Amino acid sequence: MLPRGLWRWRARLLSTPGTWGPASPWPLPPPPQVLYVKLCGNVKYYQSHHYSTVVPPDEITVNYRHGLPLVTLTLPSRKERCQFVVKPMLSTVGSFLQDLQNEDKGIKTAAIFTADGNKISASTLMDILLMNDFKLVINKIAYDVQCPTREKPTNEHTAEMEHMKSLVHRLVTILHLEESQKKREHHLLEKIDHLKEQLQPLEQVKAGIAAHSEAKTSGLLWAGLALLSIQGGALAWLTWWVYSWDIMEPVTYFITFANSMVFFAYFVVTQQDYTYSAVKSRQFLQFFHKKSKQQHFDVEQYNKLKEDLAKAKESLKQVRHSLYLQMQVEELNEKN
Repeated sequence: MLPRGLWRWRARLLSTPGTWGPASPWPLPPPPQVLYVKLCGNVKYYQSHHYSTVVPPDEITVNYRHGLPLVTLTLPSRKERCQFVVKPMLSTVGSFLQDLQNEDKGIKTAAIFTADGNKISASTLMDILLMNDFKLVINKIAYDVQCPTREKPTNEHTAEMEHMKSLVHRLVTILHLEESQKKREHHLLEKIDHLKEQLQPLEQVKAGIAAHSEAKTSGLLWAGLALLSIQGGALAWLTWWVYSWDIMEPVTYFITFANSMVFFAYFVVTQQDYTYSAVKSRQFLQFFHKKSKQQHFDVEQYNKLKEDLAKAKESLKQVRHSLYLQMQVEELNEKN
């Protein structure tokens, strides 16, 4: 049994790290230093050894692999880490959030805000988003995401990138031209069929109205011919059988002058020359519109459908012409 002073000395030795004590022949190792790291999105503090490289389970990281951003996060439902490859020039904030919800159905709401708390629109490109730090809110839990700094491109690099983008755009346009033209052809064919279905009942009503108007116009023309024939016969009878030419000459003069006044009045009213074809067309249209109102036939709708059908047929003709030229070019290339 040791004296009281020796017991105090032994306790002090055991409590002092790195010193020799009678209970252990070796020096005691220093306790590991602990860093307290606050994980974004969780109010708890997790302990991490200063020599550990393990990523905390709730942390969202952004790394670059093969030139593409790689976003790594923990899915809330399965509690497992998942990586999302982002195409900066093609992906948008909306498509990225949709990918998150498609991967984990437990994600009910997802949004991205700036570090200041302003919401970022869904149409923003991911390339612009990854330039600065942002906040990702998943199911009302906010995660601070720190984006790695990227070197600012030089003017030469920027010019090369713009030239590369232009070449890629032209290449994509050429590769998808035939496919887009075929899709447009199919769309135009469907549109033409739909317009024809709408025009079919209107065409039947219009044919009946046109036949009725044509019959009335022809009857009016025949009536005019009959009146002129009666007028000529009456003048001849009065000239040779009742009166002499000396008496009928002034009468025929005034009749001719009266006809000239009628023709001039027609021009003043209609702003058209008095020709038989113009008179027939005008009278036909008058009968047609009058009959259309009686049968509640919408002339404006019919004309609009006819114009749309004509435009669709013209566009279809152009698309098929371009496809035909493209097929000829492919055949020439195959022969060469």
